[in-house]
Amino acid sequence: MPNRFPGIDPYLESQGFWPDFHARFVNYWCEVLAAKLPENYEARIDERVNLVELPPKTIQRIQRIAPDVVVSHRESATALATAPPGVGTLEPVTIPLVIEEEVERETYIEILHRPERTLVAVLELLSPSNKEEPGRAAYLTKHYALLRHSIHLVELDLLRGGQRLPLEKPYPPGDYFALISRQDRRPECQVYHWTLQQPLPTVPIPLRAPDPDIWIDLAEVFSITYDRGRYARSIDYASPLPNSATPTPGN
Repeated sequence: MPNRFPGIDPYLESQGFWPDFHARFVNYWCEVLAAKLPENYEARIDERVNLVELPPKTIQRIQRIAPDVVVSHRESATALATAPPGVGTLEPVTIPLVIEEEVERETYIEILHRPERTLVAVLELLSPSNKEEPGRAAYLTKHYALLRHSIHLVELDLLRGGQRLPLEKPYPPGDYFALISRQDRRPECQVYHWTLQQPLPTVPIPLRAPDPDIWIDLAEVFSITYDRGRYARSIDYASPLPNSATPTPGN
């Protein structure tokens, strides 16, 4: 079944398909990119794992994980609370645990210059965790670190919800954005913008000077991802889009 929207299907965001979509999109983006790169470049997928320290009150929201060993035996409440005769006991102190939850594994693309395999550009597809706390702070730390290096940074924001990446001026009108930060033109940033009613654009991917940009049709990448993910048969299109799909400006 084809996509019901001219461009991004917003139900991917609102119905929880984004982790799967993110991984597939980055993979096909890398394939399309690699086919267009000159011989002295390569595109590779890397990943990072985001861990968030959870307060005790949020522990009940963690998905249940099967333990390595289970010991099961019925005892009465009295038996559980009473130590065997003649056995000395200590009175325990109850203290909440600090639990780290693996939020998600996020993939991104690196463009390397051969043969020395020097990093030229990093290509990111934003996730909801990059746009809301506590994950937003961690992503912004990486974002600013990359901007301090002599590499290009390309960031796709195909999500309507959450906070946008910070810019010195307001974003142009649109629902979705592609930010192209060229290492030789900072602090200027090229911002491609389009709406829900428009198809995804073709955007430039900068390489090492004097090599020209290569142009990637994001609509092609999205179409491949959407079709091979078979999202149309899983999405509940009878459900309305939540109001939370409206984005808030970055700080």
